[in-house]
Amino acid sequence: MGAYGSGSSDSKHTPTKIGEILVQKGLITEDQLREALKFQEQRGGRLGWVVLSQGWVNRLDFFRALAEHFRLPFWDFDYEKLDKTLDRELIKKVEVEEVIRYHGIPLKKEENILVVLTDYPIKQDSIEFFKALFKVDEIRLWVITDLDFMRIVQELYGKVLIDRSVHGLFYRYPGESAYPVLTKTQVAILGLVLYSTLIWVYLDVVSFLVFCLGLCQVIFAVSVSYKVVLSFTGASYEVSEPIRKEEVETLRDHGLPVYSVLVPVYREPETIHILIESLKKLDYPQEKLDVLLLLEENDRDTLEAAKAAKPPGNWRFIIIPDALPKTKPKACNYGVFFCRGEYLTIYDAEDIPEPDQLKKAIIAFEKYDKSYICFQAALNYFNANENLISRLFTLEYSYWFDYLLPGLDRLKLPIPLGGTSNHFRVEYLKELGAWDPFNVTEDADLGIRACAKGMKVGIINSTTYEEANTRYGNWIRQRSRWIKGYMQTTLVYNRHPLRMLKKIGLKNWLSFQLFIGGTPLLFLVNPIVWSIFIYWLATQTKALDPLFPPVVVYLGLYNLLIGNFLGIYLNMIAVFRRKLFGLLAYALLNPFYWLCFHSVAAYKALWQLFSKPFYWEKTTHGITRIRI
Repeated sequence: MGAYGSGSSDSKHTPTKIGEILVQKGLITEDQLREALKFQEQRGGRLGWVVLSQGWVNRLDFFRALAEHFRLPFWDFDYEKLDKTLDRELIKKVEVEEVIRYHGIPLKKEENILVVLTDYPIKQDSIEFFKALFKVDEIRLWVITDLDFMRIVQELYGKVLIDRSVHGLFYRYPGESAYPVLTKTQVAILGLVLYSTLIWVYLDVVSFLVFCLGLCQVIFAVSVSYKVVLSFTGASYEVSEPIRKEEVETLRDHGLPVYSVLVPVYREPETIHILIESLKKLDYPQEKLDVLLLLEENDRDTLEAAKAAKPPGNWRFIIIPDALPKTKPKACNYGVFFCRGEYLTIYDAEDIPEPDQLKKAIIAFEKYDKSYICFQAALNYFNANENLISRLFTLEYSYWFDYLLPGLDRLKLPIPLGGTSNHFRVEYLKELGAWDPFNVTEDADLGIRACAKGMKVGIINSTTYEEANTRYGNWIRQRSRWIKGYMQTTLVYNRHPLRMLKKIGLKNWLSFQLFIGGTPLLFLVNPIVWSIFIYWLATQTKALDPLFPPVVVYLGLYNLLIGNFLGIYLNMIAVFRRKLFGLLAYALLNPFYWLCFHSVAAYKALWQLFSKPFYWEKTTHGITRIRI
């Protein structure tokens, strides 16, 4: 039974105020209560959650006080007592989504009375739901902590939750899941192409090589030219801000909704403190922040580091059951089941978002039409000048997020999302099927899937700072995973290319092919073109002359001189918006960066696409020497 005796949701006693109970029990001081009341008056929110989010009272004491406030029993949870008390026949009548939505777990039924465990005793629609479902006259609520509520849900519905986290998209929209690497039709087409290639090589190897070399040059020229157009279009963002500072300043905390923040971490104990401090600095009421730290079951080090960091009471730790594939999207899908917010974003453990980012996202959702599922903030690096790799990486990210993605946004084209700082409407995200656990660049895939469903992705002028990779092997692991995900996404949405064309329109379809499909293809052909040029330059051989008719020579010359110049130029303009002028000279290394970094990662990605398609290459964080 509960610590305070039996109780009912229909109690007519005037409840003692939660603040008074906390003071009477010596859990907070009178000064803290006055400060909390002032805070509540200025920014809104429930008093108890204000106190809890400030870290003035621990979770167990708070929920005991909450039970006393409502004159309800508090149920001390342990697994043995649950097993003895729980009527599992009741559980079979309730779906896990209903349990989470209504914050209620039916525990036992006594004649015409149903006992329900809850962490949210003021949710009246919960009482009505359980009355109607179990056809009883009275609901008796027993209070448990929110963490115990999650533990019980995971205990009772664990297999269902993990199965839906892994296979949910595949069950709902099998054609949009990367679980099958290639469809039977794609395998047949690939076989036909290889067979035709062998016949062509046998009949006329020279014309085949001329075709391949010409195709490589065309791919290079079209891809670079398209990105130039996007970048110049995106440059107009330098003279206009989608969300102005004045709009943020006029936003009042009283009306802000609950905002969920998913933090998927795996073997990153050294970076947890960075994120905790960053989220504490967000200009958003802490009591309206619902932070879910997603931890893998076998990652005890990160769990202990997170506990040692003593995050405030609005943080919850969610342990993800050990299951394949071990990917970030699987963890995020699991976390979405438990998020409370109307909106949701994702941050990695080393992320440092600008303080007003959540408010800018709220304004964007209110400002633009209801077709927007997501707004993407820019990503950049706090250790840009650490070494050569971090400088090249920063140039690339500055160009990508400050020019390329805004260009896509301006032209209303599909936007591949970044790994973090994408802000979602939770309702739309669930409708879309959330993330694909089998796609290792799940964010880019989600952006394209949103377009296919008629939803839009936009850009907000806010930045999240991350740790730039500083080690070559670590960089290759990270980038090969990204490129492999682009390859997966290209294959998924080309299973029925004509159907996709009809669904999203010619402009969006061509952009998808050039941007998502063309990017890894460009990296793959790049070393072929350079190898032939370097070989000719070193040997001055005439043996290659038959392979280069005039049209191929002129196109190759254009790519060598103009194409590489444009690649360098695009990296040069990347410094201006953020005034990173010290990186300007490093833009000259762009051809080297493409050849020795991107192309190496692309060939590794191509190999893994067929050998280990769902393998998540883990990026090691916390290796920077820069302390913030």
